[in-house]
Amino acid sequence: MTQDQAPQQTGLEHRLEEVERERDEYLDHLKRLAAEFDNFRKRTAREHEAMSARANEALLGELLPILDDLERALQAAAEHEEAKLEEGVRLVHRELSSALAREGLVEIETAGAFDPHVHEALLSQPSEAEEGSVIDVVQKGYKLGERVVRPARVVVAAAPPEPAAQEEPEGDG
Repeated sequence: MTQDQAPQQTGLEHRLEEVERERDEYLDHLKRLAAEFDNFRKRTAREHEAMSARANEALLGELLPILDDLERALQAAAEHEEAKLEEGVRLVHRELSSALAREGLVEIETAGAFDPHVHEALLSQPSEAEEGSVIDVVQKGYKLGERVVRPARVVVAAAPPEPAAQEEPEGDG
């Protein structure tokens, strides 16, 4: 080895040590970043779970009085008190509707023209109503905000049947 090569090799070794140290720092930083991201992901999942549990708890709290009303209606049915039974069922319906409305559930409007975004056509039926309009609701539909939870199942008006033209019998003229 010549005198020129010795300082050059020492410089290369120094540079190699520097690059290896830099590599180790980047690797350490990457590992820390991966661990932080994993912790963030787990924390977010736990928070999401907790938020869902609180929302479910609130909804169940709204539904429990309705369950109580339904039990009272069933007791009235067991005692054959038809008037109380009907009143109990109406009360349960009203309470459940109110609880769902408080949670943001809205009934889908079915009057007017068929809208495939919120209606599900079960069949079309000849009618005097305007073609393509909703003429009957088989099952109500609901939205939560702008999201359709269940489309309204409807019967849609079709054009009325054409009257059959009467044919004249062929005869000897």
